[in-house]
Amino acid sequence: MSFNIPQPEIVVGLDLGTTKVSAVVGEVDSDGITILGVGNVPCRGLRKGVVSNIEWTVRSIREAVEAAQTMAGVEIRSVYAGVAGSHIRSQASDGVAAISGREVTQDDVDRVLEGARAIPVDADRMILHALPREYVVDTQDGIRDPIGMSGVRLQSRVNLITAATSCLQNVIRCVERCGLEVADVVLEPLASADAVLSEDEKEIGCAVVDIGGGTTDLLIYTDGGIGHTSVIPAGGNNITSDVAAGLRTPMAEAERLKRNYGCALGRMIADEEEIEVPGVGGHAPRKVARRVLSDIIEPRVEEIFSEVRRRIEELGLLEQVSAGAVLTGGAVLMEGMNECAEEILGLPVRLGFPMGVKGIVQLVQGPQYATGVGLVRFGAQQLAEAHSHGRVALGSTTVADAENDAPRGNGLWGWLRAAF
Repeated sequence: MSFNIPQPEIVVGLDLGTTKVSAVVGEVDSDGITILGVGNVPCRGLRKGVVSNIEWTVRSIREAVEAAQTMAGVEIRSVYAGVAGSHIRSQASDGVAAISGREVTQDDVDRVLEGARAIPVDADRMILHALPREYVVDTQDGIRDPIGMSGVRLQSRVNLITAATSCLQNVIRCVERCGLEVADVVLEPLASADAVLSEDEKEIGCAVVDIGGGTTDLLIYTDGGIGHTSVIPAGGNNITSDVAAGLRTPMAEAERLKRNYGCALGRMIADEEEIEVPGVGGHAPRKVARRVLSDIIEPRVEEIFSEVRRRIEELGLLEQVSAGAVLTGGAVLMEGMNECAEEILGLPVRLGFPMGVKGIVQLVQGPQYATGVGLVRFGAQQLAEAHSHGRVALGSTTVADAENDAPRGNGLWGWLRAAF
């Protein structure tokens, strides 16, 4: 992937997860995206994707950003922040604009998308993204890019992603308390999908299942566009809680056992395998069959994938995701996840690894970094679009500017502060 950018610029993606905060630093130029550094620290300040403790979240963001900028050797001024959580909603909308028989221009596309956004939303919610599914010029539908076509009426069919305003404000407040500017706020599963899917998969139809610590995000591509997005309020932390209760061991030890010995399909484990389980409150460690751990994990994993399948079936899209499902998020690294997903979903399944970047790629070669890399790609696309329209993108930082101490603008938080 190449970008029409006259000089190299620094773009930083900040993945705010329930269990970790990741900062990914990329340098964007005409040759593509080069990964310069990554910072990854545990986080306890979010619950199911929503900020629950400002101080803990600020501390995690600061540590992650400092680690990333030390590795990259640049000063970070602005970030593209990811948001997720059960407050995210999706709804369909249409926009219409008259084009009076002339060729469709970019201004017409912007106008029709603005019309699609002009629908009433609850006072405590705001529109995060307007994602075009297709355009219609007069009676011709199924158009991906209408620019240059002639007609008298342009229509857009979009998916509107809305979020709770207070949740966005809290995310932005945390970032700005670290002395950083928020260039934009991006839906995390949208960023993950951009990082791991090929154009063929988007065209044929594909489901992205992002299993994080607190939630599982589902995003479905059909006919090259986003057909659906939703959030399931269960994730890796639920599995850890089940292990802690079932084996009577502390949460930290349950997480370690899950990561090192967990398996989503019990039949993949030999009967004689054993693990040592630490006790609680001074009780001595004890030996337990590894199959017992798997028997605790498997029902929760089945529950998550069964809910994913139910939602896809409810939408009538099971036959349209011909390319299958792609799994991202740290929880999918557990043994047996692929096989369990294939059995329940009835689709081909693969793990999603970030694509289309160079540089220190070994640092981001895992499904848990899909969101961070996707946020960098989103920022790069925003910069390229801004340059092509003769604008300076909000929050952009050239490599030369990385040494400059003056922050740029007020960011999205300034807009939120003015609007609300």
